[in-house]
Amino acid sequence: MAAPRGLGLVVLVVVAGLVVGSLLGDLLGHLLPSGWLQDVLTKGPTIGLTPPSTLDLRLVSLTLGFAFKVNLVGVLGIVISALTLRRL
Repeated sequence: MAAPRGLGLVVLVVVAGLVVGSLLGDLLGHLLPSGWLQDVLTKGPTIGLTPPSTLDLRLVSLTLGFAFKVNLVGVLGIVISALTLRRL
């Protein structure tokens, strides 16, 4: 019987896979020559709150923003991290 996993561990593994995969995608993008393969690996949608939202209270100004740049290698990183989590 598998040990129960907390939601925090699952989120951490998926985010780590996305970060590592996206970094590898950017690295591959710089190493590969310009062309369709570079575009497929490094280009993707940006998901999030862009531009950031600002709440100005005169005394304090708060700015909130986040964005995820998803590419093909980042998605592969998520899949690999999910498979790794399954093995644990």
